[in-house]
Amino acid sequence: MPIRNLDTIFAPKSIVVVGASERRGSAGRIVLENLLSGGFVGPVYRVNPRSSSIDSVPCYARISDLPEGVDLALICAPAETVPELVTECGQAGIRGLVILSSGFHEASEAGQVLEQAVGQAAARFDGLRIVGPNSLGILAPHRSLNASFVSQSPPKGNIALISQSAALCTAVLDWAIDENVGFSHCVSVGNMLDVGIADLIDYFATDRWTRSIILYVGSITEPRRFMSAARAFTRTKPIIAYKAGRFAESAQAATTHTGTMAGVDSVYEAAMKRAGVFRVYSVEQLFDCAKLLAQTKTPAGPRLAIVTNAGGPGVMATDELLQHQGTLAQLSADTMETIDTRLPSSRSHGNPVNLLRDAPPERFEFAVQQVLADSGVDGVLVVLAPHAMTDPTETAEAVVRTAERSVKPVLAAWMGGGKVHAGKELLKLAGIPTYSSPEKGVRAFMNLVAYGRNRETLYETPSEVPIEFPLGRAKRQSVFESFLREGQDVLSETASKAFLQTHDIPVIQTHVAHTVEFATECAERLGYPVALKVHSPDITHKSAVGGVALNLANRDDLVRAYDRILTHVKQQRPGVRIEGVTVQRMLVEPNSRELIVGAKRDPVFGTVLLVGAGGTTTEQFRDLALELPPLNERLARRMVQSLRSWPLLQGGPGRPGMNLNRLVEVLMRLSYLVADYPEIAELDVNPLLVTNRDVIALDARIVIDRDAVVHPVRPYSHLAIRPYPDEYIKHLVLKDRTPITLRPIKPEDEPMWHSLLASCSAETLRMRFRYMFKATTHEMATRFCFIDYDREIAIVAEAEIDGGRKLLGVCRLAADADHSIAEFAILVGDSWQGLGIGSVLMDYCLGICKHWGVQFVVAEMAPQNMRMIHMFANRGFEIDRSGGQDVVVARKVLSNL
Repeated sequence: MPIRNLDTIFAPKSIVVVGASERRGSAGRIVLENLLSGGFVGPVYRVNPRSSSIDSVPCYARISDLPEGVDLALICAPAETVPELVTECGQAGIRGLVILSSGFHEASEAGQVLEQAVGQAAARFDGLRIVGPNSLGILAPHRSLNASFVSQSPPKGNIALISQSAALCTAVLDWAIDENVGFSHCVSVGNMLDVGIADLIDYFATDRWTRSIILYVGSITEPRRFMSAARAFTRTKPIIAYKAGRFAESAQAATTHTGTMAGVDSVYEAAMKRAGVFRVYSVEQLFDCAKLLAQTKTPAGPRLAIVTNAGGPGVMATDELLQHQGTLAQLSADTMETIDTRLPSSRSHGNPVNLLRDAPPERFEFAVQQVLADSGVDGVLVVLAPHAMTDPTETAEAVVRTAERSVKPVLAAWMGGGKVHAGKELLKLAGIPTYSSPEKGVRAFMNLVAYGRNRETLYETPSEVPIEFPLGRAKRQSVFESFLREGQDVLSETASKAFLQTHDIPVIQTHVAHTVEFATECAERLGYPVALKVHSPDITHKSAVGGVALNLANRDDLVRAYDRILTHVKQQRPGVRIEGVTVQRMLVEPNSRELIVGAKRDPVFGTVLLVGAGGTTTEQFRDLALELPPLNERLARRMVQSLRSWPLLQGGPGRPGMNLNRLVEVLMRLSYLVADYPEIAELDVNPLLVTNRDVIALDARIVIDRDAVVHPVRPYSHLAIRPYPDEYIKHLVLKDRTPITLRPIKPEDEPMWHSLLASCSAETLRMRFRYMFKATTHEMATRFCFIDYDREIAIVAEAEIDGGRKLLGVCRLAADADHSIAEFAILVGDSWQGLGIGSVLMDYCLGICKHWGVQFVVAEMAPQNMRMIHMFANRGFEIDRSGGQDVVVARKVLSNL
């Protein structure tokens, strides 16, 4: 089934314009004219109770009067009539609607009521889909469909545009027509009453014409679905996004350092990066990157070779490259020696490769071939300046011939006006990104590099970091509930630290002293020097009110500091509750760094994690990194490596580095903590002391979302990404008494997955994949081990064999975006066949299908795979052999299970 019936909107066979009109300038007239002039070949009906005909074509008074069924209705009628029209469409069997009418929630409170009425009307009809209301319309050039207010359609192409701004839609389409850039679809989403951004990303992922998406977004309304859809799309195709409203203030008051620092736009930045979306910061970049990424190979790295016939432009390109943290490729001695045999000795040697102003096309072609063949080059920028002896058009032809044979990206900068125009057009027609200046070419190359790095980060295999907790899940929950019963919205420092300890996050021993006498007793037990901090449920930033005293060396220092803290705090915050001080031993670590780690509940993307430079200067320097939980080892390490203070954590000559492995583990533990407890609105550990031996929380603060306590939410609904589903872990024993564990696969399993496939015979692999391959690759593994648990799962059978962990088999269950259809595939290693592993995996995954609400299960297999065919047949699957000698398909309706 198409993504929830969207074919009725984007591939209709018949259309009705509701509110069609002969009146010039009216919405119904504009839409009807655009639809007809666009060349749509199916029937186009008109509905308007005030007209019996429009342009000498019959016009019907009501939708129910139409002579036959219709796929798509374009509603251009006044807003107050739309709820009734939606009901009429549903009763007539129309399941695709684009509501171009305005006057809904974007206009007034009354409009919001109208919009709710539209939603209620649509809900009565199964499968009815709506784009809008308040939509500019949709365009599908490959189907000659212009169902919009835009008078001129763009050329056919492979870019899909999804926009929350009607004005930007118009601007993009005008640009596309001028630049001859083609589109597969253009959608103005309007108010997104029904069809949202995630629906469209999923739909275009299955579209044969779409190779990239331009996304203009003001806000995300379904973050979980957006993240899932975007991550699925960006596995193979780019999404380029422009986020409007970058500097909007958060609607929620921040209680902790983390809450203050994690602003709205920084969270969007982290979410888009995690989803593999390439974000740009200007509309010009949006256009350029969409075209660039849709037609150009991605470089393996940042090493650029520059080939030019002019020294000045070569220097300009080099300056721009270095400014954007690119790398000027170091050409090998062999490459330089080969180039020198064909080029004048008077030229400068090295990169940029200066071919001199008299360079003929053959010289360009030869030089570009040589630098592309160099293993130290990731991409080539060819820069041409028009001289009297230059032939820009023939040189363009030479570059095209060379680029067609290369797996590396080739970009061009043809400088000048009319003389180079024909060459530029030739390059563009061949799909070579072409620019008017070397600087623009370099920036384009660095955009490709950034996009490639984003994709690599998505699918880097993390190391296995075993995470175990000193207390079981039930006991940890009991401890947390005991804190909740105290009724405080902000847990005390000691309670916050105690909860961190339940997750094996090290904390410094802390005593609460209500009197100066008890404070001195605590200090004597701990040993000097000590630190004092004001203990108050009303104070977040203790140092800001003079509530911290460090390095107290003796009793006299402590007594003076105690009085000073209480005096300063009362002066700064009159009437605040002061419950004494906390006493800690000062950790004297000469080679240590203070960080802040924490979590905040973002109003859009839910809980977000933060790590940054900590201590008293936290908010001053704002050296921080954000990420969405859950974290694995690679994501946690990337957060730390992205900090400006990363070199200080690494150490250097005579200065030991920090214990980064322990820091990564603590970040992962924090990720587990906030994932399991939706009641946590904010969490702050500042400072987190990192040494070359350990990581220790010196201060902590947890803010409770009291509403989530009173009204419990479903598990993990506070996260934008579904964490590892450990509820699907099951232990059992095979018939040969081998204990095995059934569990979902995870990225850390990639080495074991490679080993499993390497242990299989060629025949076993052919039965599973229905094609032969010499060896598995990391790219293959990303398809099978890097799972979005919201829409697919792979259950592995794991056992400990000869002292090591091994995968014995795997069953992959891939559902569509709507969880209506799921595809099955099973592989069992040769040494473990015949022990019932395949049956165990199949039955277990069928149970997961029922839990997900999947309606249909389908599996394709080789006709020779009789064992698998019998397994499906024994479970009531219909076996379809109509595919001949290539494939057998097993199908089952799960409601029969």
